[in-house]
Amino acid sequence: MFKKLGYVLLLLIPVLFLSSCNEYQKALKNEDAKEKYDMAEKYYNEGDFKRANRLFQQIAPKYVGKPQGERVMFFLADSYFEIKDYNFAGYQFERFIKSYPKSDKADEAAFLGAKSYYFLSPRYSLDQTDTEKALTKLQGFINAYPESEFLDEANAMARELTTKKEKKSFEIAKQYTKLGKSYILEYNISAIAAVDNFISDHPGSRYREDALFLKIEAATNLAMNSTELRKKERLENAKEAYDALFRYYPESKYEKEAGNLLNKVNKELASL
Repeated sequence: MFKKLGYVLLLLIPVLFLSSCNEYQKALKNEDAKEKYDMAEKYYNEGDFKRANRLFQQIAPKYVGKPQGERVMFFLADSYFEIKDYNFAGYQFERFIKSYPKSDKADEAAFLGAKSYYFLSPRYSLDQTDTEKALTKLQGFINAYPESEFLDEANAMARELTTKKEKKSFEIAKQYTKLGKSYILEYNISAIAAVDNFISDHPGSRYREDALFLKIEAATNLAMNSTELRKKERLENAKEAYDALFRYYPESKYEKEAGNLLNKVNKELASL
């Protein structure tokens, strides 16, 4: 009996699939905006966002200025979000907020728009233009809707993106410091500048201790390979970099490595 029931179900699946396809194709060709709207909302509620999106695209222009226009525009934007087309989702949510700034869905639209740009943010090693845009959108949402139910999630995403930006900046300084070990002075000069910029731009960064140690490394490399005319000054700068690290982090994890560099600097100073 169960085997026969299984055969029946197997036969019904393609029939239901074809019926669903025919229903969708008819909806696409239907000139009646109301019927098309009903089908679009049906697909949306069923979680078939790809079909819903296509239908909402078709009817959205017909509902501009009409009472249902707000609902159609939100569903259109959200269906883009659900199918992971984040570029169009961000754009459509922005349009929704401009068109319906007092909508009950305004805060959700602002949040989902910002979240769309969050998903477009690449890994830290790549260009961070989209990360900057996502942070701007998230901060705009946080400022505009401080009581929103989405606030905690928005703050968490903003912190994550800020850390990503910090890591990008830190890795640049780290790379210059590594290149500076090849005794090319320009790399050490660039490393020190990159570290100073990093600390200035990200004073509360989790990488601050690491950056301060990088400065000791770069300053020591620069001093040890400088001409006699500049060596004493640069050795003193390296000592200042050492003092800065332990002023802020008295029990730094770099105590041993920094100590070795300081000994090197002191011996060189004593020989001058």
